[in-house]
Amino acid sequence: MIRPIIAGNWKMNKTIAEAVGFAEGLKAALKTPPAREVIVAPPFTALQAVAQAFRGSAVRLAAQNLHEAPKGAFTGEISAGMLQEAGCTHVIIGHSERRTLFGETDDRINRKLRAALDASLTPIFCIGELLQEREAGETEAVIERQLKGGLNNFTSGDIGHLVVAYEPVWAIGTGKTASPGQAQEVHRFIRRWTADRYGKETSAELAILYGGSVTPKNIAELLQQPDINGALVGGASLDIDSFVQMIGC
Repeated sequence: MIRPIIAGNWKMNKTIAEAVGFAEGLKAALKTPPAREVIVAPPFTALQAVAQAFRGSAVRLAAQNLHEAPKGAFTGEISAGMLQEAGCTHVIIGHSERRTLFGETDDRINRKLRAALDASLTPIFCIGELLQEREAGETEAVIERQLKGGLNNFTSGDIGHLVVAYEPVWAIGTGKTASPGQAQEVHRFIRRWTADRYGKETSAELAILYGGSVTPKNIAELLQQPDINGALVGGASLDIDSFVQMIGC
């Protein structure tokens, strides 16, 4: 059985002091190991300080992005090895904001996923459709294209070391959420697609998260769906009380 995952993506929010204060408060709230795996993704500047604050706790640390090269003349970028040294165990790759605002392609996301796995980081691989794509009935075609491109040349062993996050772009930061039924339909498609290509056992063990305006009010119903194994939370993860409610501690 897949252990549910609650991952908080802080995006470009929180100073180092704010991030450490949040981490210390969360660590204090988790007096016993939670039933759900907890992951927090601060901005790059706060990674090392937050890693120190979480030391001795069950909370995992994620970065929000990486560069696919191990080193080089890439001003402003950061490598998988640097993230690992800072204390990260996970990294978010292919977030819709990276795709839409920064033009990341499926091919580049594929290279980033490989770089993360090569550095023993667990990628949280994000996929999702635009509103116009959903309205045109293209959701499954878009998801399949992103899966094919992102996971090109991946093996069943590779799939066993990553997490997939379905995040409909039209639901991110808008207050709109896919209904539990809508989310489950896409999660089921992802599960079947991976089963066809990597085997039923690999697919059954793959954690697939939902992301898109997840809050304490809607998370329970989302997690009741058979193929939803957790949540990638944006804005609601910035408030410690809200985040603790979603963790369920």
